[in-house]
Amino acid sequence: MSDAPSTAPVRTWQGPSAAARLGILRRAKSVAIVGASNNAARASYFVATYLLSSSPYDVYFVNPRADEILGRPAYDSLADLPVVPDIVDVFRKHDDLPGVAQEAADIGAQALWLQLGSWNEEAARIAEGAGLDVVMDRCIKIEHARFHGGLHLAGFDTGVISSKRQVVAR
Repeated sequence: MSDAPSTAPVRTWQGPSAAARLGILRRAKSVAIVGASNNAARASYFVATYLLSSSPYDVYFVNPRADEILGRPAYDSLADLPVVPDIVDVFRKHDDLPGVAQEAADIGAQALWLQLGSWNEEAARIAEGAGLDVVMDRCIKIEHARFHGGLHLAGFDTGVISSKRQVVAR
C-alpha cells in the first residue's frame, strides 16, 4: 500500500435524495440536452432517443456544430432555445461544466443535471447559488426509467427477483 497522497479530488457536495430526484423529474416539462450528438454511439444520443420515445418531456438539443439531431433542430446555446428548459442535461467535458451551469442559471432553468461520470463542485455551487436543483454523476435516462417502471428498456429489469440463475426453457 502506498503512502502517497491521492490526487483525486475530494467530493464534498451532497446530491439530492431519490425522492428529491423523482420530484425534479415529475415537475419538469422540458429537457435541454447540452452536448447532444447525432452519433448513435454516444451516450447523449441514447439518452435523447429514450427521452423522445419514453418520457413526456419536450426535448431540445444544444450543439453549435449540428443543425439537426434526430430530426429536430439543434441550437447553438441554451439562450437560443425557444423555451426555458426545466432541466439542463449536460454531456460536456469537465472544464466546460461551470460555464454551462452559469448559462443554465442565466436563462432561468430549474435544474442542472450532470451525467454519469460528471462531477464538478464549482458547477454545482454556481447552479445552486442561482436556485437551481443539481444532480451530478447520474444518468437522467436511468433515473427516469427507474422511477417510472422502465428499467427493462435499458436491460436491467427482468421482472424476477432471485439470487439463483434462471433456467431458460428452449
